[in-house]
Parts: sequence; structure tokens; C-alpha cells
Amino acid sequence: MKPLIAACIVALSLVAQTGCAAVHTAATSSTPTTASSTAPERINPMQLGNFSVSLAVKDLSASRAFYEKLGFTQFGGEASQNWLIMKNGTTNIGLFQGMFPNNIMTFNPGWTSDAEAVESFRDVRDIQAALQEQGLEMNPAADPESSGPASFVIVDPDGNAVLFDQHVPRPGN
Repeated sequence: MKPLIAACIVALSLVAQTGCAAVHTAATSSTPTTASSTAPERINPMQLGNFSVSLAVKDLSASRAFYEKLGFTQFGGEASQNWLIMKNGTTNIGLFQGMFPNNIMTFNPGWTSDAEAVESFRDVRDIQAALQEQGLEMNPAADPESSGPASFVIVDPDGNAVLFDQHVPRPGN
């Protein structure tokens, strides 16, 4: 019974330090392990940029008031143009009234969560090419020959739109 309790304590400690991937290794190992020896390498070659959710809202004023109660403040946008960007820490939510029918997940290559340009990032056209190589279709697609701001949209298997919206030029331009 005591070795099982010790294994559980090691597993919980590793979860807190490195995430769930280490739990199986720690729980099945006969000797204690350290987080550095069990944590898998995390490589993200896709680097998509800042993430936000763009919400299709019915009443911009009511939506703004609701998200302000959750601690969001206006970060950008124009109420007179029926859109606002709300921010809480590093979390951004776009509120868009009458601009599109459904909510959209949005990635902004080249931007931080504060809409500040980053020096090095994966260009939206390179992301598009990599996704096309994997068989995904864009509608609309970014012009691969362009070098300024660009965007494209893909749709996941459940019909959710994913917008890749880059507001800065291609790195190195």
C-alpha cells in the first residue's frame, strides 16, 4: 500500500510540474523519476500567433456589459462600427455585431496578445502552404505571392471557422 501512495504522490507532483504526459511514466515506474527525465520534448512547428475568439453577437452593448462583468475591458474596436476587442490579461475576445453569422476562432501570426508586432514569426502564407500540403482547403485563401498583411480561413470538421489574420508584413520585409 505504501509504494502505491508514494507513486501517486510522485505522479501528482509531476502533473503539477510538467502536465499529464508524465503521469503514466511515474505511476508505472518502479523507481522515482524527475520531471526533466520524463517530460516529453514539446515542439510546435506551426507557431500560429496570438489566439482570440471572435464572437458573433446580437447586441453589442449587452455583450460588452456582460464581458465587463467578467473583468474584460475595451482594448480596440469601434462601437459605432459594431465591433469591439475586449481584453482580460492575455485573453482577447472580439465582439462583432452583424458582421458574420457564427463565432470564429482567430489566430494572428506576428502579434502578441497586446497587438504588438513580434520580430520573428511564421508568416500566414507559410502556415497556409503547410496546411494545404496536409490537404486542408482555404476559403478564402491568402495570395501566396503577397508580402503584406494577409488572411485565410479554414473550417474544422464540425463547421467551426478558423481565421488566420496577419496584420503585419511578412518577416524580413
